[in-house]
Amino acid sequence: MKKILVIHNKYRLRGGEDIAVEKEVELLEEFYEVQVLNYHNKIENIFSQLFSFLSNENKTSINQLKEKLDSFNPDIAYVHNTWFKASLGIFKLLKSRDIRIILKLHNFRYDCTNNFSLRKHLKGESFCPACGIENKNYRFFNKYFEDSYLKSFFVVIYGKKFFEILKNQNLSILVLTDFHKKYLQELGIKESKISIFPNYINMPVSSNPKYADEYIIYAGRVSKEKGLEELIATFLNAQINNMHLKIVGDGPELKSLQKKYKHQSIKFLGQKNNEEVYELISKSKSVITATKLYEGQPMLLCEASLIGIPSIYPRSGGIKEFFPESSHFSFEQFNYHDLQDKIEFLQNNDSMIEEASKNKDHIVKYLDKDSLLKKFERIIND
Repeated sequence: MKKILVIHNKYRLRGGEDIAVEKEVELLEEFYEVQVLNYHNKIENIFSQLFSFLSNENKTSINQLKEKLDSFNPDIAYVHNTWFKASLGIFKLLKSRDIRIILKLHNFRYDCTNNFSLRKHLKGESFCPACGIENKNYRFFNKYFEDSYLKSFFVVIYGKKFFEILKNQNLSILVLTDFHKKYLQELGIKESKISIFPNYINMPVSSNPKYADEYIIYAGRVSKEKGLEELIATFLNAQINNMHLKIVGDGPELKSLQKKYKHQSIKFLGQKNNEEVYELISKSKSVITATKLYEGQPMLLCEASLIGIPSIYPRSGGIKEFFPESSHFSFEQFNYHDLQDKIEFLQNNDSMIEEASKNKDHIVKYLDKDSLLKKFERIIND
C-alpha cells in the first residue's frame, strides 16, 4: 500500500478549497495510507516572516515537513495550497529526498501573481476572469490583494517563483478541468505533466428533491466578480410571479446590494452553514450563478445536481464540463438577455425536471468514487 502525505496550507477563513482537500483525503484513505500536514497562516514573529516572504523559505515549516517525512516516510507528497506559511521551500526539500510530488491547482493564482505589472497581468484586457481584478486609472502595480500593497508585493515574488517550479520542476500537476489544462499548456507547461482530476464530493445523492418553495438560490461570496448586481437586475426584469431570489453568503458587496435592492422578491439571508445551504437548495426551483470568472469546480452547482436540482450557469471556463453538453439552462456569459430567458424558462416544469435528471446522471458518473480512485492510481503510476 502506497503512503501519501497530503500537504495543505489552510486558509484563514475556511473555504471551498479546504473542504475539497478534506473530502479528497477521505477518498484516498480508502485505498492508501494517508497522513496530512496542515499549515496555518498565523504570524508569530514578524521579522522571521518577512525573511520568509523574501526568500520563499520558511524554516519552521520546512522543519515540520522534515519531521513528518522522517516519521512517515511517504512514497508521494500530494501538495495543495502553499501560500504562505508552507512556503516554496518544501519543494526543494521534497526534491532532495527524491519523493514523488503531485501538485493540485485549485485556482489560477500562479498566473495572476506572475507579474509586478497590472498591465501584464490583465494581458491587455480591462478585467481578469481568473481572479476578478480590474484595470483602474493610474494603477500600474499588480495589487493582487486589494487591502495591502505589501502583501501584494510578497505574493508576486512568491508567484513568480511558484510558476518557475510549475514549469521546470519534475512534478505532476492536477487540475479540475480540461479548460484549466489547456490554460496551462498555453503558458508553456508540458501537456505530459498535467492530468485532470476533479474534486470528490461525498455527499449523499438525493432522489427526492422537495421543490417545496417558489425561489431560486445563489450561495457564495457576495462580490463584484460574482455578478450579483447583474443577476439581481436580470431577475427583477424577468418579472416571474410569486418567485423569489434568495442570496446566501457574505462579502464586500452585501451592504450596498441590500441598500440598493429593497425589493420583496429579493431575500438576503447572510451566511449559512453547509447543512442549512443544502436544505435551502433542496427546496428551491433552481440554483443560479452569473459569475464573471472562469471558476474552478463549481461546488454549489455540483451539489445541486447531486440533490436533483437544476442549475442556471454561464458557459465559461470549465463550468460547462460538469454538465451534459445539451443544457437548456446554460447561458452565454455576460449576455443578460440570455440569462433572463433561462430564468423565465423555469416556469416550464417538465423541462426543469428533465434538466435536473440529466444533470444528476452526468455528475454521478463524472465524480464516481471508483472511477476517481482508478484515475488517481493511473496518475501515480505514470
